[in-house]
Amino acid sequence: MLDNKQSEAGIRFEALSELFDPVTFRHVDQLGITAGMRCWEVGAGGPSVPLGLAERVGPTGTVTATDIDVSWTRDVADGVIEVLRHDVAADPPPAGEFDLVHARLVLVHVTDRTEALRRMVQALRPGGWLLLEDADPGLQPLLCPDESGPEQQLANRLRSGFRTLMAGRGADLAYGRTLPRLLREAGLDDVQADAYFPITSPACAVLEAATVRQIRHRLVAEGLATDEEVDRHLANVTAGQLDLTTAPMISAWGRRRT
Repeated sequence: MLDNKQSEAGIRFEALSELFDPVTFRHVDQLGITAGMRCWEVGAGGPSVPLGLAERVGPTGTVTATDIDVSWTRDVADGVIEVLRHDVAADPPPAGEFDLVHARLVLVHVTDRTEALRRMVQALRPGGWLLLEDADPGLQPLLCPDESGPEQQLANRLRSGFRTLMAGRGADLAYGRTLPRLLREAGLDDVQADAYFPITSPACAVLEAATVRQIRHRLVAEGLATDEEVDRHLANVTAGQLDLTTAPMISAWGRRRT
């Protein structure tokens, strides 16, 4: 639904990077990812996470960045970063074993999540870490938690429409909260998790505007909003008077047994 070929995809990737890279790399650093290690970035989307991992593993390490559409990452390929077109639920894992396998805001959109998770665990070396980060819109479904007026009510109604579209395409809107249990069931040790969602960051407004522009034709076609309502909401977002947030991103990590 959020097609990487659309120009708004690059805007979304930049906003997601600003919002969530500090969280992702806090976990990466706590897991001890350092020089010489091998990392697999699943569903890379934009370039920021592969580049951040490459800084940590240095010239003696490798980062394999995969996605079904590599439009926004192909240009960062170099001696450390390899970019591959790859479907995590259908294709064999990249060759070799990895010290870190990471996916952010990916599996919630994958139909066969169970198989994708199995393949990521399979790709870990003994002692390697799997770090999964995914949204849970069911835990906090509002775009404007402080629903104080008609502008906020409209924003929340359009966000509800977005969730309806996602669910209709097979997204699991309660997937994030299941990650700790799924990692334990996959046989990983030392499983932990936390959650984060920003409120009122300027990047939230950038992300919302780009997302709505990508899906507006589907919102209108499905009768979830009118063109006038979408235009009014985009104008409200641009005006900067809405305290926007995101669904919580739950980060869970576990280690493959040695």
